[in-house]
Amino acid sequence: MKQYQGIGVSAGIAIGKVFVLHSGESFNLPKRTVGPEQISNEIARFEDALTRTRNEILTIRRKLSSQIGRESSDIFTAHLLILEDRTLIEDVIEVIKNEKAGAEYAFATVIQRYFQAFSQINDEYLKERISDIRDVGKRLLGNLCGEEKKRLEEFEGKVIIASHDLSPSDTASLDRTKVLGFVTEIGGPTSHTAILGRSLEIPAIVGMDKIVGELQDNDTIIVDGTHGIVVINPDQATIDKFNSQGSRFNQLTGELDKLRDLPAETLDGKRITLAANIEFHHETASVISHGGNGVGLYRTEYFYMNRTTLPTEEEQYDAYRKVAEAMRPNTVVIRTLDLGGDKFASTLEIPHEMNPYLGWRAIRFCLTRTDIFKTQLRAILRASVHGDLKIMYPMVASVYEVRAAKVVLDEAKAELEKEGVPFNKEIHVGVMIEIPSAALASDVLAKEVDFFSLGTNDLIQYVLAIDRMNEKIAYLYEPTHPAIVRLIDMTIRNGHGHHIWVGSCGEMSSDPAIAILLVGLGIDEISASPVALPKIKKAIRSIRYVDAQAIAQRALALHTGPEIYAFLKAKLKDVCAELADE
Repeated sequence: MKQYQGIGVSAGIAIGKVFVLHSGESFNLPKRTVGPEQISNEIARFEDALTRTRNEILTIRRKLSSQIGRESSDIFTAHLLILEDRTLIEDVIEVIKNEKAGAEYAFATVIQRYFQAFSQINDEYLKERISDIRDVGKRLLGNLCGEEKKRLEEFEGKVIIASHDLSPSDTASLDRTKVLGFVTEIGGPTSHTAILGRSLEIPAIVGMDKIVGELQDNDTIIVDGTHGIVVINPDQATIDKFNSQGSRFNQLTGELDKLRDLPAETLDGKRITLAANIEFHHETASVISHGGNGVGLYRTEYFYMNRTTLPTEEEQYDAYRKVAEAMRPNTVVIRTLDLGGDKFASTLEIPHEMNPYLGWRAIRFCLTRTDIFKTQLRAILRASVHGDLKIMYPMVASVYEVRAAKVVLDEAKAELEKEGVPFNKEIHVGVMIEIPSAALASDVLAKEVDFFSLGTNDLIQYVLAIDRMNEKIAYLYEPTHPAIVRLIDMTIRNGHGHHIWVGSCGEMSSDPAIAILLVGLGIDEISASPVALPKIKKAIRSIRYVDAQAIAQRALALHTGPEIYAFLKAKLKDVCAELADE
């Protein structure tokens, strides 16, 4: 029996037989020389393979769109763009002509250049796009070579998939009735495979280096997607232990489901708004099913990614309208474009920077490209008549940026009014508090806006000087570091001092123990992943507000992050042992 640790990207526990998918590196092919009279035939074979591969991907995209929504299926737009890349196509044809090579060798040679170019880019998000190129390359090469490969959708029985890199199209083909979970050696939380795994709600772990070499078909394995643990060939005692955990998980999930229609209210009547973070409008169904009372963070940058043109005003309006209508009468907070850092859009030509997280991104980008910014603001304003929409600016560092954004917003309002287009003239505007300067100057910012939302993921990163994508220093990433707790406390007090509400939309609020701390500090809204909402609600409904306040004051007096977190976990165990144990 062996146990390994990876990155859990989709919660749940799966126990079953493994199928090892040897997707490997199959691009090192021997050269097949062809005569001059065969060159045109090889080019035709290559072009035919392009067409067949494109049709396969279109079929997968249509299937996925019907299952989990168009936005998730739009991941495969990137695959189609690769197949339409004229530079790639012409390079392959040039190798066929100049080297008198077979089409499969020519394509493999060119695609290897792409791998090398992307692997040298010092950016985690772009590096993860190698999986898209590899996925397309494998499909096209299979069509060229005429290989009959066993497809994931053809499996009989229930299995757990293990692979070096389960490609996005492989992930999209997973049949949830047949596949219990999956494990990959590479990938991170932002990879397309991770995104699709969460959308399909299959227990999944990525970043488990060299795991495939430890596995053989039909080995029994345990996948704990919540904690990122894989156990190979467990003994009966270990199986019993994880089965017990799985049963508790399922039982707790069932109990939490009963809270869906109840308010997030403490035992002594303090009510907290419990909202959800979403990327795509179809996720509103998950928000409602998990008991959410609104959307506290609607990320909009995905409109701009994996496409050759900018999203139109009409396209954005349609998506915002759907979210507003689905969540009415509850609030939807739309975060304006937050590109840069680890998120890029080729159409916008954001240059590679030495320190992208500190560079031209989010509100800084929008205030430079006001044409793009105003188009988005117009779409939000138009959709505001269909529900309670609010606008939120990301990565604000100063009052100047808020005032500059107001100028653009006022221009958008004036244009719509002149055109006779209806909109909510009193739409509320807020900012994310995710930069230390914003937290420290929150008393000044509070005079300019209608609400704050604590973006704790970046706030922790910037305050502690921790790259949250760097596994070597991950141990230093402390959500309960005294500096973080004090800045949150300061922000909430400054917001309330100027009569505006304060929410939190970072990952730390998904932890029930930390949620109690936030309640005690006076938070008005907690927004998290839809699947995390039931646990947060359970924690809130298990404690008195006066006790949460006392807990928060004690936490503020402690000196280290681990000390604070241990204290919070102990207090959670006192009021709700089943959550603390989980």
